[in-house]
Amino acid sequence: MTDLVVKTVEELKLAPEEYREAVAKLVISHAVNELYGAQVFDEPAIAYAPTPYAKWLTCRVAMEEYGHHVRFKQLGTQMGIPEERMMPGAGKKPLSIFEFPLKTWEEFVAIKLLADLAEILQVEDLLHCTFHPLRNLARATMPEERFHAQFGEDFSAELVKTPEGKARLQAAVNEYWPYLPKFFTRSSASGRSSSAPTTRCARISSSARRRSPPSTASPCPRYGRRRDVLGAPSLSTRSGRKFASPLGVPRWVNR
Repeated sequence: MTDLVVKTVEELKLAPEEYREAVAKLVISHAVNELYGAQVFDEPAIAYAPTPYAKWLTCRVAMEEYGHHVRFKQLGTQMGIPEERMMPGAGKKPLSIFEFPLKTWEEFVAIKLLADLAEILQVEDLLHCTFHPLRNLARATMPEERFHAQFGEDFSAELVKTPEGKARLQAAVNEYWPYLPKFFTRSSASGRSSSAPTTRCARISSSARRRSPPSTASPCPRYGRRRDVLGAPSLSTRSGRKFASPLGVPRWVNR
């Protein structure tokens, strides 16, 4: 099965059941989470954006996230997946990172900077997927995913220009950071179970990412090597425990 290549939706109907189920889980997961993230983070953040320029770019991010949902849902429909399975609700819980209650602009900037880097890792898995329609969709959406992470970096750089902005951003990062490891916890629901690499739908399973996330964070070295990218201090919890960078995100350590 590891040599299986499926070039069309029609060919997918002839693929082994395990493969078809793994592909369906991936499509459902992305369709659900792209929509839910846009609803709970991106669209509400427009109201928090401090300037017309920030609102404009936030509108663009929200539009693109909704667009990603539409495109994954369209692929799922072509595959015969019922529409209700690709929508939040009906017993389906989106990723745990969406449980964070967004309250400020700084929190949204931190989410774009950190969570969208983690999302790049998820999409990167699909760039070499043996189901070509899913592979092609991932390649089409990846530039926008990178823009969303860059959005977070750019607005973070603006915030840390003042001591007050830097403190607010650091507080937001401290609040959101503990949610990030949960990004990879629902492997059975996401399609990134231990069987996903076997079918080559995803190169790396969720459990493998949790065991060794730094080695799998290939899109992010340019961030990790720039210690002073934002001039911010080490990330730490309110208890004083410092976090490493388990997802390959910036190690903001001023040495």
